[in-house]
Amino acid sequence: MGKVAVTTAVVGAAAACAVAALVVRHRMRSSGRCARAAALLKELEERCATPLGKLRQVADAMMVEMHAGLASEGGSKLKMLISYVDKLPNGDETGLFYALDLGGTNFRVLRVQLGGKEQHVVKKEPKEVSIPPHLMVGGSDELFDFIASALAEFVASEGEDFHIPVGRQRELGFTFSFPVRQTSIASGTLIKWTKGFNIESTVNDTIGTLAGARYYDNDVIVGVILGTGTNAAYVERANAIPKWHGLLPKSGEMVINMEWGNFRSSHLPMTDYDQALDTESLNPGEQIFEKLISGMYLGEILRKVLLRLANEAALFGDSVPPKLETPFILRTPVMSAMHHDNSPDLKVVGTKLKELLGIPNTSLKTRKVVVQACDIIAKRGARLAAAGIVGILKKIGRDSAAKDGGDTPRTVVAIDGGLYEHYNIFSECLRSTVKEMLGEEASASVVIKLANDGSSIGAALLAASHSQYLDVEES
Repeated sequence: MGKVAVTTAVVGAAAACAVAALVVRHRMRSSGRCARAAALLKELEERCATPLGKLRQVADAMMVEMHAGLASEGGSKLKMLISYVDKLPNGDETGLFYALDLGGTNFRVLRVQLGGKEQHVVKKEPKEVSIPPHLMVGGSDELFDFIASALAEFVASEGEDFHIPVGRQRELGFTFSFPVRQTSIASGTLIKWTKGFNIESTVNDTIGTLAGARYYDNDVIVGVILGTGTNAAYVERANAIPKWHGLLPKSGEMVINMEWGNFRSSHLPMTDYDQALDTESLNPGEQIFEKLISGMYLGEILRKVLLRLANEAALFGDSVPPKLETPFILRTPVMSAMHHDNSPDLKVVGTKLKELLGIPNTSLKTRKVVVQACDIIAKRGARLAAAGIVGILKKIGRDSAAKDGGDTPRTVVAIDGGLYEHYNIFSECLRSTVKEMLGEEASASVVIKLANDGSSIGAALLAASHSQYLDVEES
């Protein structure tokens, strides 16, 4: 009996030792994974760092590129396109105007009745039309014939609530969300189709945002799109555009479409993830600024970071989740939802990882790592966008308070786009960074406001501010 008991005790002790050894090994492995994950996050944070000094370098580089782009065609990565919009709405506009907004797989038509300063927009009526896929890769005549037919049908449905003075034609503004080199307010040459369009032979949405916001606030001088893509337009002094060879407009001003998504500089904080994203993109070496700050790419950068954490730090267990290897599976709205999760156990993060990537039962530590990665990527993008805005303000002399003790003019930056509107951490970071860069005194006169749906109505307002009947009304 005693011998059996001793043997049993020895075996039991050996089993206990084995279990203890397994626990120790597991803890060591887990500790090693945590350390590796922490190291990768620290590296990401360092490479994405945007200290004030670096942001000022980015703003200065933006200003230099703006000068170069205004001096000559092709002189800069920024196209600095002359829009031929030399009169922005002032709020006095009245009458019936139409808008056509083409920027993706759908286009939008809109009619709007303007009532001047007292009533502003009396009534508006929009309609969305889907573009058949075959027309997105055919000839330009077929595409624009389809658009013209849909527009004619929309005009024919005009109700009695909308009225146009007898003897006048209907006037229309066209928001064309592709880069165009304009030759007049009503004509231009397409530079490049994007967004899935590949049309043979053939008004920018940012300018529409600027015009739409200007109708309600005369101090708006910059319009920015921060959505799937990004761009900026602003009001420039006509005599500060060396490449302008025509007669100077009566207003002395000209709206410039920057196409700022193509900005690049050695001061931009780039990581291996950004380099890989750019190399694998349809346009390597182009739209570098856009690839760092816009909604199209933020989620994809996060996916690349999480994939490396999964490979090198086993963030999601011993095997890499197959879905995590799918490009663009992790969209920016999902990233935003996880980033904004303020529940104690980060339940939203866990749910999104499970539903989207098939990763069940993540620990709180793992979820915290995901949120930290979101924070680093989003705030870098927001701070760089802010630096771009400050670069524009520097170019037009609106980055400092009046030096003679006089009143500093109020400067309004209108921003449209789902990224800015819905990703609150991003937009709050952008606003606070502009304030940080300008300083307390100068930032007091700078207002950043949401200009929701400005591009469509802005086109109608530009038709109004450039109406052929304005001279008749003034005489």
